[in-house]
Amino acid sequence: MAEPDVMVYLMTGFLDSGKTQFLKFTLEQEYFQIEGTTLLILCEEGEEEYDPQEMKKYNVVIEYVEDQEELTAQWLEEMNEKYSPERVVVEYNGMWKVSDFEALELPKGWGIEQKLTTVDASTFQMYLANLKPLFVEMVRNSEMVLFNRCTDKKPLSGYRRSVKVVSPQAEVIFEDGQGEVENIFEDDVPYDLNAPVIEVRREDYGIWYVDVMDNPDRYKGKTVEFTARVLKPKGFPSKVFLPGRMAMTCCADDTTFLGYICKSSYAPKLKPGQWVTVRAKIGFGRVSVYRGVGPVLEAEHIESAEPIEELVYFN
Repeated sequence: MAEPDVMVYLMTGFLDSGKTQFLKFTLEQEYFQIEGTTLLILCEEGEEEYDPQEMKKYNVVIEYVEDQEELTAQWLEEMNEKYSPERVVVEYNGMWKVSDFEALELPKGWGIEQKLTTVDASTFQMYLANLKPLFVEMVRNSEMVLFNRCTDKKPLSGYRRSVKVVSPQAEVIFEDGQGEVENIFEDDVPYDLNAPVIEVRREDYGIWYVDVMDNPDRYKGKTVEFTARVLKPKGFPSKVFLPGRMAMTCCADDTTFLGYICKSSYAPKLKPGQWVTVRAKIGFGRVSVYRGVGPVLEAEHIESAEPIEELVYFN
């Protein structure tokens, strides 16, 4: 797919999550400068504000949208004709569904180049408990999710997993008042990585699933054992199946199956939906279903298992 002529950067996040602070810093950086006009569309007002005169130094013009009904394809076309921008940055309202903007017909030549999300770590659990569907829309397909105002390292690994299950490709960054928080995930798993067989308990499946994706070097060549349901997607070779479980990403109607490719000569005897306990060696390979390199399990033993709770968790 050809790159758009006008790149659109979509900044999402709840009110006072640090969107404006992040964008002001970025817009002033030398590496972000362009010759043409940058159109900055502001969809909410927080504590931080932009100085229009200061922004002019960087060829940035500002337009405000107070009501979501104003943000239409026609209005965007008017802005395109008015400014002929070379780049568009949208600071989106945290209470508006991001999918509404993504569904808009953008002016010809415009295309969303990057989606970024900021999160206030001090209020994250409250928002997640009360506005989870909105948060899921924010982080879905985001290239970067920045948690700022981190004061307690303990829950951060769980925050990371909450993002990764929705948007596996996202880079998740944590910052406190002094800058980026480091070394918060080392050995932060509830099972023994050095055991001859890593036994993943039912309540830890989500943690294991995300950690394998995040830290492949921890698991390459290791043997793991877990209980899961059998999925046999159409078109898969007969000796390949997906053992996994369901995760609720935002609501009961929005779930996703979490499983990794597993190879076994016993696979043709397995029935879709069957519960099994799998012991397998973890490797990594390029597989089309991953759109790149991902975990490939080589089963050493498979046996039928009693059903367990379907949904997995990440804390």
